[in-house]
Amino acid sequence: IAVMEDEEESRTRRSRSKPSKSIVKDTVSDDKYFQSDIKKQTLNPIWNQTFILEFEDFAGASFHLEMWDKDEEVSLTQKLEDIKSNFNSLRRMIKEAQKEKGTDDFLGKVVLKLQDLHCTEDNWYNLEPRTETYPDRGQCHLNLKFIHKARDGTLSAGRGPYINYCGILQQFVQAYISKQQGSTPWKGDLCGEAQTLLEFYATQNDLSPFLQDLAKWVAYSKLYQSLEVDSSVLLQQLTSVEYHWHQQELPNQQKQELGDSLHGFLKYGLCLVSKYRDIFPPDPQHTAKLHTLLRILVQICKTQAFQKLNPAEFELHDEVSDAILTGTEEWFNIQKGLNQPMTKDLSEIVSALSRLIAEVQEDIKHNKDAWNRVFVSAVQVDVFTVVYKAFDYLLAKAMRDTLSLIEGQMEQTLANNLFPVYLSLQSIQQDKAFLQKRGVLELTNFQEGFREALPYWLNHAFSTTQDRLERAVQVDQLQPLQSGSVPVKHSSSAVDLVALIQPICQLWEKLSWPDPEEAFMLMVKITEDVCKIVVNYCNLLKERVRELSENSDHGRAINMLCVVVNDLEHLRSVLTRLPMQLNWAGLRDRTQNVIGENQFHNTLPAQLQQAKSVLAREIRSALDTLGKQLNTDIETHVRNMSTRKRIPSKSTEDAADPLMRYLEQELHYMNENLVQENFNSLLIPLWINSVKTLHQVAAQHHQQEGLMVFCQRLQYTLQCLEQCFNAEGNGLPLDTLHSDEYKALKAHLSHNSLSSRKLVEKFLEGKVWEQKVYNGEKYGAVTLLASYRRSDQRLRIEVLNAMNLLPMDSNGLSDPFVQLCLEPYHIFPEVEPRCTQIKNCDLNPLFDEAFEFLISLEQCQASGACLVVTVFDHDTLRSDDFEGEAFLGLKAIPGVAGQMEGNALSLHPDAVPAQIRLSLMHPKPNDSNILRLLESRRGEREAQAYAKKRRQREKQSQQGI
Repeated sequence: IAVMEDEEESRTRRSRSKPSKSIVKDTVSDDKYFQSDIKKQTLNPIWNQTFILEFEDFAGASFHLEMWDKDEEVSLTQKLEDIKSNFNSLRRMIKEAQKEKGTDDFLGKVVLKLQDLHCTEDNWYNLEPRTETYPDRGQCHLNLKFIHKARDGTLSAGRGPYINYCGILQQFVQAYISKQQGSTPWKGDLCGEAQTLLEFYATQNDLSPFLQDLAKWVAYSKLYQSLEVDSSVLLQQLTSVEYHWHQQELPNQQKQELGDSLHGFLKYGLCLVSKYRDIFPPDPQHTAKLHTLLRILVQICKTQAFQKLNPAEFELHDEVSDAILTGTEEWFNIQKGLNQPMTKDLSEIVSALSRLIAEVQEDIKHNKDAWNRVFVSAVQVDVFTVVYKAFDYLLAKAMRDTLSLIEGQMEQTLANNLFPVYLSLQSIQQDKAFLQKRGVLELTNFQEGFREALPYWLNHAFSTTQDRLERAVQVDQLQPLQSGSVPVKHSSSAVDLVALIQPICQLWEKLSWPDPEEAFMLMVKITEDVCKIVVNYCNLLKERVRELSENSDHGRAINMLCVVVNDLEHLRSVLTRLPMQLNWAGLRDRTQNVIGENQFHNTLPAQLQQAKSVLAREIRSALDTLGKQLNTDIETHVRNMSTRKRIPSKSTEDAADPLMRYLEQELHYMNENLVQENFNSLLIPLWINSVKTLHQVAAQHHQQEGLMVFCQRLQYTLQCLEQCFNAEGNGLPLDTLHSDEYKALKAHLSHNSLSSRKLVEKFLEGKVWEQKVYNGEKYGAVTLLASYRRSDQRLRIEVLNAMNLLPMDSNGLSDPFVQLCLEPYHIFPEVEPRCTQIKNCDLNPLFDEAFEFLISLEQCQASGACLVVTVFDHDTLRSDDFEGEAFLGLKAIPGVAGQMEGNALSLHPDAVPAQIRLSLMHPKPNDSNILRLLESRRGEREAQAYAKKRRQREKQSQQGI
């Protein structure tokens, strides 16, 4: 119960002799207090009821609230039932019987002096007891507002309270925004006085919260279209309207107003969306505003008010897409007008198109990077796809219109202006990878319109490079460049040429011509131009050498020639990298369905090889000139050293001294003036000529007496030359020095006095060593278990399997078997070869077969003794194909390495069978000097037989490959 009373009435009540148990309820007239609804069976009641209490003067007046527990009458039968169910309730029943019939229980009170209150109070207040008993009575939440009963109605005559409220609200907001300082949007705040007046007016006229929120939405949505209003304010009011929709039924007039407002704002919002490029630039601040606006549009369509008041179908996703499309077309037409050519000159028309495409390209980037995620997250519209497809159609039309004007009138300047247009369209066309739905695009084959300009682009790149190259050679002094403290041994023109070739290679990357066949022809032209430039550079360089050598001394001419050689060698390395730089492998993959393999490799590599041949020929010519005198002098020294006549006063070492001193002086000079690659190129023919000279001398004296002494002299000479040319690792590497001619000469000198059997043993020892260092399983491998039992002198070989064999048959498989043979034959004359079973159609056969050989320990430990493992592919009609071979030295087999202690045999601890994996090898044709030496011994049948056997094996190997 809540009433208002003044101080005089309170004194009268306190002066009574018998105060009532109640405070206000029984002492105040019925018209001065109000009673709320009864909330049953709860200790946390919620009323949400409003009462208007009138008072004349707040001085001395107070507000009283009492809370009671309603006492309802209960029948005697019900009370007896309660007693039966719970005897403890008897005490409660007795207490209730003592009360007067219908008396309510007092729960607590709240007394507030009006003069202590503010205009608006919203607090929790403690319920006070009448006595000290049960002081904790709970709390009550009150919302108090003071309003004035009297107001002037002349200004609002003829208008309803709701319309007046809307007008007052709009005036307050406009006044507040106009007084705001700064450029920040209004965020829905009002000054305290305005807020209080609005609340008072709404309370006086009993305007519901729904109508207040409706008025705010209508006012704010209108202000948004003319003033700077934060869109989050609209979102908040829209949420409030949706919240109140089912709580109160709006009058028809307000329903119509709400429907018109929602529809009007949707229309205005879609208009803003169509102009989002100008209104919401692609920065975080403005895109956030766009996102909030889209959320408002989405929320409007989701509200039940909009769905009820606008029965017509409205698909926001489609409306937004249409607005974006319309705005994009308008924006493109505006940009097209701004970039109109000033004259009818074709170059100016192309430049205008280039500027327009640049604007579109930037807009596509902003849509992809900034605006797309805003539209997708808010309304699930892929703005990038909508905009890209629109631009695809508009740009294709603009491009066709422009190219139709210049058809048949192409010239170099016009083609140069078209190149940036091509690059921009290519960049835009590449952005199609980000489309959600591709479909058919107008710019898919846009390059077809630029075919006429393509030859001009290539010609421009070639002629520009050629002109710059001529200027670079004219200023080149053919002196090594200095790069810091490390000298560069080629001249400035070589460096310039490498830099000049780069734009031509970059042109290929920029064009990225999509048609495979045309791209191949384009690559042919680019490669041809690069090769032409290289050949022209050689001619220009030779002419420059002749100009500078006319008045130069011999040393200066030699230095320039060395620099020329270095320039050409540097350029050759650049050409070697050209296929990788131009990505020939990728082009091969693209053109494999339209360009044959032979046509591809007979065109591009042939062009490159021709240019490299020109460079190689020029390098060889220069190196031949430098090395001609060296070859003559070295040959003279070698022949003098290798003569059979000894000089009594000089030893062999003394005779080599002139040659060593000569080589040290000359080679040091060349090494200082040539880069390492060119110096090696000079040394190689010198070394080959020296070895040939020794070989010729050895062949001439092969049948003379004293052959052993003669070979020693030649061996020492060869050793001196090898040390000189190697220069402790600073000259030619040993792999280069040990050429076929060198190996043949060394083998001839070292083995000339050996018997044929010893040569065979040396050959097999070399094969066993080669097997140990062989790295890789190119031809497959064989796995064995090997052991030797000295007790019964048996060599046991178990062939487990073979793997990764090469297919030898047309079906892509093989029919392999393994042959085991002990060599050399003169050590094992009575041991026959053994063969495994044939495994049909298997490249990884499992044999699991064991073989035993009855041989002595001395045979196993003999020089060159080995097991030759050969894998063949069985053929029924032809001879078996050779798969590969492996060599296992018998000394390495467990059991062979044991020792005899007295009459007892001490087995090696590794006598248990060892699993051995042997990689298969193929013999290299004409790789063995020993075989050539054996072949040269015409009168020895054993030497001829073994050499013939190995030559047959080499032939089988080549046939199999």
